[in-house]
Amino acid sequence: MKTKTFFILFFIFQFSIFNFQSSISLHAQNGVRQWSLADCTHYALEHNITLQQSNLSVQQRENELAGAKARMLPGVSASAGESFSFGRGLTSNNTYAERSNTTNTSFSVGAQMPIFEGFTIKNNIELSRLNLEAATVDLEKARDDIRVAVAQAYVQILYDKEILGVAQSQIAVDSLQVVRLSTMLHNGKASTAEVSAAEATLAQSRLTATQAEGNLRIALLELTQLLELPSPEGFDIVTPDISTLQAETLTPPEAIYEEAMQVKPSIRSEQIRLQAAEKNIDIARGGYYPSISLGGGVGTNYYSIMGTQGPSFGTQLKDNFSPSLSLSFSVPLFDRFSTRTNVRSAKLSHLNQQLQLENAGKTLYKEIQQAYYNALTARRKYEGSLAAEKSASEAFDIMSAKYENNKANITEFNEAKNRLVSASSDLAQARYQYLYQARLLDFYRGREISF
Repeated sequence: MKTKTFFILFFIFQFSIFNFQSSISLHAQNGVRQWSLADCTHYALEHNITLQQSNLSVQQRENELAGAKARMLPGVSASAGESFSFGRGLTSNNTYAERSNTTNTSFSVGAQMPIFEGFTIKNNIELSRLNLEAATVDLEKARDDIRVAVAQAYVQILYDKEILGVAQSQIAVDSLQVVRLSTMLHNGKASTAEVSAAEATLAQSRLTATQAEGNLRIALLELTQLLELPSPEGFDIVTPDISTLQAETLTPPEAIYEEAMQVKPSIRSEQIRLQAAEKNIDIARGGYYPSISLGGGVGTNYYSIMGTQGPSFGTQLKDNFSPSLSLSFSVPLFDRFSTRTNVRSAKLSHLNQQLQLENAGKTLYKEIQQAYYNALTARRKYEGSLAAEKSASEAFDIMSAKYENNKANITEFNEAKNRLVSASSDLAQARYQYLYQARLLDFYRGREISF
């Protein structure tokens, strides 16, 4: 039959983690804000500098698309000039006068619009549109990377919190053991060596807790830095209830890969860039085609001859007003193989992009395979850790009863306690590893990471 002291030890050890986690709500009441995983992800997506840079790239592509469309519009320009001539010069009557100084003032407005340039304008617009689409997908890929990084940092904090809870529970048990042995020493039922050994064990437990607390602070710092927060002070996360986490059936990597190929931005961006490479071939081939452009304009001028009275300024501007219209046609005959070289280069870039797309698919499949087998290993480790923790807890119960009845020494008691602490730590690690890896597989299928 277990003694009263054993029940106290067992109660403290089993429920100290719960008490540690419950203390989080006290921090929240003291001004510490608790962030859920959804809060962290949303904040990171709004404030992360890398994402802001990717968003600027999208805006740049939008600007390039607007510029490509503007090439369809006519170009309009205006000019004005003033010239002086000394000696023999042209008069307002379009005759030459000897030894006369003349001035000529001219004004003109002209416009030119491309009619046909080997479909270059049209293809450039399509290329700019594809580049914009690829940049938008790249932004979504950067968002996915942030989501994964935030989830990973979040899980690390959860794990470090639970390890700290285990360490604090060990301190509670060791502290009670020191008090118990000190009382027994006072009654002559324990030796000084036993008390010293218990105090040394307590000191080691406190050191372990200090290290666990430091690891937790570093984990909190890393997440706040990922969120671009100025300081981890006043920052904490919500601890989800995963005590009923079940070992789920994992979807085979082949099935996940088929879904991922349809939704993952890393694949979609390479597919869009392949289309852009095809469009670059069309643009390069435009050099083989003739070009047609339409031009038009109006102009007028004013002449004056020094020492001669001529028509007034307004009269000359009206009389010399001359509109014009032109149509130009240019056929490429020999451009020193420049167009042929550009077409070959575009085709090589297209082949390279095909390989890039194939490589992206293989890389994605490798990532999914690795995530699947990591999840499979984590699940088995989690199931094994549950059994190991249960066995260690039962062994600790038995050893505690023996120790209370003087049928086991302090060394045996500490070994049983340390095995339980180790099993609890392994269970915490296995639980969060499995949780993260299982959610990561869902993420490859296009689902949000949440727990």
